[in-house]
Amino acid sequence: MKQILSTIILFATILFSNPEVLQAQTKTQIQYLSGTDKDNTVDWDFFVSDGMQSGEWKKIGVPSCWELQGFGNYNYGRDYKAKKEYHKEHGLYKHQFNVPADWKSKGVKIVFEGVMTDCEVKINGKLAGEIHQGAFYEFKYNISKLLKYGKENVLEVKVDKWSSNESINFAERNTDFWIFGGIYRPVYLEVLPKENITRVAIDAQANGEITADVFTQSKKAESASAKLLDLDGRVVQEFNNLKTKKSQGKITVSAKATDILTWNPESPNLYQLEISLNDKNGNELHTISQRIGFRTVEIRESDGIYVNGVQIKFKGVNRHSFHPESGRTTSKALSIEHVKMMKDMNMNAVRMSHYPPDVHFLDVCDSLGLFVLDEVCTWHVPYLDTEVGKKIVKETVIRDVNHPSIVIWDNGNETGWNPELDGEYAKWDIQKREVIHPWGIFGKTNTFHYLPHHGLAYDGYAKDKISFPTEFMHGLYDGGHGAGLDEYWKVMWNMPLSAGGFLWDFADEGVVRTDKNGEIDVDGNHAPDGIVGPYGEKEGSYFTIKEVWSPIFIYDRYIRESFNGVFKVENRYHYTKLNACSMKATWVKFDGPSGSATEKVINESTVKLPAIEPSQKGSFKVDLPQNWQNADALYLTATDAHGMEIFTWSYPVKLPANYNKNKVNYTNNGEVTAQAFNAGIKVSSKGLDFTFSSATGMLKKVVKNGTTIPLANGPIMLGNKSKLDTVYYSVSKDKVEVFALYEKKRLHWDWHESPEMTQDFIKWTIHANGLVDLKVSIKGTRKTKDFYGITFSFPEEEVAGMKWLGDGPYRVWRNRMKGTQLKVWENDYNNTVTGKSGWVYPEFKGYFSSLYWAQVRGNNNNGFNVYCHSKYTFLRMLTPEQPEDALKGSAVHKWPVGDISFVTNVPPIGSKFKEIGEQGPTSNEEMIFGNDDKPIVIDLTFEF
Repeated sequence: MKQILSTIILFATILFSNPEVLQAQTKTQIQYLSGTDKDNTVDWDFFVSDGMQSGEWKKIGVPSCWELQGFGNYNYGRDYKAKKEYHKEHGLYKHQFNVPADWKSKGVKIVFEGVMTDCEVKINGKLAGEIHQGAFYEFKYNISKLLKYGKENVLEVKVDKWSSNESINFAERNTDFWIFGGIYRPVYLEVLPKENITRVAIDAQANGEITADVFTQSKKAESASAKLLDLDGRVVQEFNNLKTKKSQGKITVSAKATDILTWNPESPNLYQLEISLNDKNGNELHTISQRIGFRTVEIRESDGIYVNGVQIKFKGVNRHSFHPESGRTTSKALSIEHVKMMKDMNMNAVRMSHYPPDVHFLDVCDSLGLFVLDEVCTWHVPYLDTEVGKKIVKETVIRDVNHPSIVIWDNGNETGWNPELDGEYAKWDIQKREVIHPWGIFGKTNTFHYLPHHGLAYDGYAKDKISFPTEFMHGLYDGGHGAGLDEYWKVMWNMPLSAGGFLWDFADEGVVRTDKNGEIDVDGNHAPDGIVGPYGEKEGSYFTIKEVWSPIFIYDRYIRESFNGVFKVENRYHYTKLNACSMKATWVKFDGPSGSATEKVINESTVKLPAIEPSQKGSFKVDLPQNWQNADALYLTATDAHGMEIFTWSYPVKLPANYNKNKVNYTNNGEVTAQAFNAGIKVSSKGLDFTFSSATGMLKKVVKNGTTIPLANGPIMLGNKSKLDTVYYSVSKDKVEVFALYEKKRLHWDWHESPEMTQDFIKWTIHANGLVDLKVSIKGTRKTKDFYGITFSFPEEEVAGMKWLGDGPYRVWRNRMKGTQLKVWENDYNNTVTGKSGWVYPEFKGYFSSLYWAQVRGNNNNGFNVYCHSKYTFLRMLTPEQPEDALKGSAVHKWPVGDISFVTNVPPIGSKFKEIGEQGPTSNEEMIFGNDDKPIVIDLTFEF
């Protein structure tokens, strides 16, 4: 356990005669008694009443959740529904600390940023104040009269994991997340001048108008002064004509800042407002500095949510304060990591689920730019009593009031609202931000959770309300999130009263169990809901979201011989012109399976983006180099004004048949033979022996130089409804052909003409150089829920990995096709069950789109290469293990027979609360093929 110095003095006294030091005496000092975060803790004495390491005094790092340090007992919040025992242990903490003798002339407060759950504090054996209740809220006590100055002091804290207030337990403990115990956020002393500012609440509007309530109990305070600084401490504006109004317990000041830059998630401009409390002679009594951003928030009834006069749509996600090894104890570094990932997914908003976060997370949202919905903790049961609820709302708002990122307050979650608390927020919020009921129709908003796609029609009871689901696209296992998001967003983006929505949720809450040998526990299907894994491992939906929520929306485009380089585009920023971004066009060629490089750049150029205003449409043009048709693909990489990649789109220049014609070499440098035996046909060529069934035409066995390559029992024709007619083979000088012909069928019905006939078939061609072509023709249909294509067996234990040219590196579902890139990829075998076990991404098993070629690496066998000449073909690689507790739709149970398949259609995936078919058109398993005038053809070449 890392240790930090227990004392950090931000403003130290050197010489009292020094004017700079005299000024320092008017500022706040901080002395940490605990560590600062999960990575920097301080050992305190600790005793836990029950569970692991209970019954004796030991050491524990503070801050921490005691379970993650090997103490007490684990509980998940829903254990009460499963009728599991709730553990109600308590913890005792002791810590000695010294304070300087000269602090006697100051005011000293002890601050607890977060304690789970009931907290009793004693200083030198005396109570510091009333027991605090509520696990997620900052509280403090004035301990000036309890301290021994210039001597050692003893801090004692009793923490009850289970509250004596049952409404707190209903709100915070009977929940759908892990519940922990302990002093899990930092503890420090706040040292102030005797005449001090208690707190400030600031309203900084987009037009530069500033109003600040400066709260104080000082009898000497007569006025307040202020000045605006940049983040480097340089003065931006002195407010010499500050308007001041003094009332009981506060001084209100107002001013107008000029030439300021407003705050928004795309340009999160911040300033420091320095406020001084002054006596009647103008002498500074206390000076504080508060970081602010100028912005105006309005919720206009039956219209929309406006920030700085611009109507916004939330591209948001829900986020727990969580780390797998430290529980709710986090760090600023983790906050930065999480916000950067959200920004990388092109998100602009985050909802605090289901409690206020660490202060540093809000600081990062301010500085990097995210809209925030800040929430008090309740869950489902509408039972947080008004008396304690008022204290909780007050503690939430006075701590967080000045963050420009916060645009809305959430009064609890999913019917857990106490309506008597709705009016409490405005009492403490100088900005008067509005309150919502997540999952409810309340005030001007409808935040209904997990609505089906048809619910976006929004033609019912609340059609005049502003719609933004504070939870949607539930991400249990591999369902939801990116699966269906594209179609939801098409409607939400174009719906006038939609204000976007918030995905559930950011990360899997997987706990490293100290009582189970470090096993990662997600409590069944309760906690694996993330776009990323417990340690931030990125699932496929991460990149789907990144593309769907790209602020540069490029309309679908296919490159053919007539391509003129023009792309249609829409600017989906709220505040940024398109030409503030940059774009690069890269033309590439890809290697074949034996190549060492993934791609070779043949031309690169800068794309000039037009100055399209936010929410407007236009076009841009990519310059076509002289040799552009020699390229295999075009990449377009967009970068935002801050240097972050927005997305890289890939466009095939060559379709598979054209690409592969120079990769497959049929040069005759050997001989091929065939002979029939019993029920089989044996074909030999170039050290390879193939066995085909004379009854079905299927490949039964492949042996190369005495070693079996276990590709067999195929092709089984998926979607074939015809009866087998005949199987035969033919031999010529440089090839052997094996045919399986099916009964002829009418191609289409036209009673005025003679009928055209079609015939399903399998055709193997074994060449003298060992290459094997396979062409399969299957009569199509107008629509189907069945698979179309072919499949083989290849035992899973024989597969070591694969390298392929196609879309990747992540697998796809029918309703999650975006986020991939055409490229040469390579994945080693893994058996990850998304969100359940392994957390090795990309998942190895599943469907991969737009196959050009694949190299399957074998275990104890040579594997094989396969070239796909048919466009828009999916490679199915093995069958993913499916979780048993996927509820409605967050697993796919319909798979083709066999192990390795080449198919033209793949299934969708549902979500925890939605069956397939409920999340939009592509979430329906029925595939529309159009007419049935032409057969479906799978055309492959195998290289063993």
